[in-house]
Amino acid sequence: MEIHGMQPPKADDRGVPQPPCRDDRAVVPSLLALTLVPTQQVCGARPDRDLGTDTQAVALANDTERHITPEKFYVEACDDGADDVLAIDRVSTEVTLTVKKDIPPSAVTRPIYGILGTIRLVAGTYLIVITKKKKVGEIFSHAIWKATDFDILSYKKTMLHLTDIQLQDNKVFLSMLSHVLSVDGFYFSTTYDLTHTLQRLANTSPEFQEMSLLERADPRFVWNGHLLREFAAQPEIHRFAMPVMHGFITMHSCSINGKCFDWLLVSRRSCFRAGVRYYVRGIDSEGHAANFVETEQIVHYKGSKASFVQTRGSIPFFWSQRPNLKYKPKPQISKSVNHMDGFQRHFDSQIISYGKQMIVNLVNQKGSEKPLEQTFAKMVNSMANGMVRYVAFDFHKECSRMRWDRLQILMDQLAEQQDEFSYFLVDSDGKIVTQQEGTFRSNCMDCLDRTNVIQSLLARRSLQAQLQRLGVLHVGQRIEEQADFEKIYKNAWADNANACAKQYAGTGALKTDYTRTGKRTQWGLIMDGWNSLIRYYKNNFSDGFRQDAIDLFLGNYSVDEVEHASPLHVKKDWKFLALPIIMVVAFSMCIICLLMAGETWTETLAYVLFWGSASFGTFAIILYNGKDFVDAPKLVQKEKMD
Repeated sequence: MEIHGMQPPKADDRGVPQPPCRDDRAVVPSLLALTLVPTQQVCGARPDRDLGTDTQAVALANDTERHITPEKFYVEACDDGADDVLAIDRVSTEVTLTVKKDIPPSAVTRPIYGILGTIRLVAGTYLIVITKKKKVGEIFSHAIWKATDFDILSYKKTMLHLTDIQLQDNKVFLSMLSHVLSVDGFYFSTTYDLTHTLQRLANTSPEFQEMSLLERADPRFVWNGHLLREFAAQPEIHRFAMPVMHGFITMHSCSINGKCFDWLLVSRRSCFRAGVRYYVRGIDSEGHAANFVETEQIVHYKGSKASFVQTRGSIPFFWSQRPNLKYKPKPQISKSVNHMDGFQRHFDSQIISYGKQMIVNLVNQKGSEKPLEQTFAKMVNSMANGMVRYVAFDFHKECSRMRWDRLQILMDQLAEQQDEFSYFLVDSDGKIVTQQEGTFRSNCMDCLDRTNVIQSLLARRSLQAQLQRLGVLHVGQRIEEQADFEKIYKNAWADNANACAKQYAGTGALKTDYTRTGKRTQWGLIMDGWNSLIRYYKNNFSDGFRQDAIDLFLGNYSVDEVEHASPLHVKKDWKFLALPIIMVVAFSMCIICLLMAGETWTETLAYVLFWGSASFGTFAIILYNGKDFVDAPKLVQKEKMD
């Protein structure tokens, strides 16, 4: 695909600079005309029929000839012999199909790699396109790509209709979109359905296989679902709508005993109840859990395919943990709602999607986390569902003082259940040999660090059985003994931990030294301390903006062009500015009094005590009113969503 439009000026007609998208790339200004026209046919390979991924491939061209056309955007697919072209009217925003001959010869051409969708901001509608991609690898001969750069293109030809306040608001909204797009982990394929596991794809109907990628995609894992809503309403243009997932994918060609096989790890992050660490916890009224991630481990050897699926997600009842300047805010369990309704909905959905559920709760069984563990266990017992089982393992207590070998206690406890769940396996003839009958649903507080360690151990045990059954490992051989593959395996799971942590908490994961090396190190402890400090800062002073950006991107908040009172303009209480200034001044005076002693030591002591008490007292007041000083979301009241 290609973009056609004029070179972007440095400022709009009012002399207002346009905000950057990412990596200092300028947002295409209002006078830019857009056309997407390929000059080559480079369609991808046909997919495997047995996995239900029969779709037409879309190829991308590299023509960069530029022309000017202010009326429409055009997009042309590379289907063999296809003449269809997508036309987007920049005035009416109508999306229609036309033919190649209707593309004006004056159109400016720029290459793109897909349409992410459209979104309405203060200035009007914007088109978001993928401008750079990186090949991750191939799944069964299907190319998988990571989107690495984007452009946000305005439909409007001028910004003269906006007031100065509206221009500023529009700039903030654009920066929010740019922030979400700058977070690593957007993946897509033009020929393969990334949103479904191998087992789900193998158990589909012929009608499902004939659907477009957008129609058949699991909505939980389509992060641009809101952006593609106009495309979804018109089946005839689905070929131009590319579902994009967010999470982590890694692929490796490996060899053990001279036998080559492909090993893949795919983590799909749910767009339901998505957000940042402290502002999105627990579940919503529909039963969607915060930070829900489906992780699938895949092995492909001589045509046979095996997979093992696990999930992670926040403790599934109504609780919160609002940042308040304290290092670890106390979790609060809601007392005004019926927890069982959402709890039941969550596990009903899990059972339908995955079968039996084995809950692995890794939170502390003392201190502030104890009530969460007790409530979780109590609700599982009250539900009395034979499809749901519960195991609590106090990770920090059991593994304290670097006793990480004690994780084997939990593995032994889960071994029988894992054997019962089995894994999915289809042979080279497309015959299903075994199916996975249930999943492990692991969680800690964030569902990041402790959770990833346990998931990697469970996945290793499943992989051991799979490789032995496929004949890659000899009888009695262990994965741990295969040094080259063991290094690949550990680093991939550590990278998975970092990806999930950056997307939810804003920093890399903790405890990855154990995942990478199999042991806890002093350097790992130092890095954990550093990441914890960065998390503290982001959780308190930047996560409100991050949460707003996610809510805007996913459609939890819709911009109203005629809205007079923008939620972005929230007046801060006098305490927000006055108290920090008083504290800094008092502390500075205390230091000055220490450095410039008075005539007598009693005089010096009096001054030091006075200013020290003033600075300490002000700090105590700030800490007591901590919620007034953190960066809170402005677009969606999170309390109302809980």
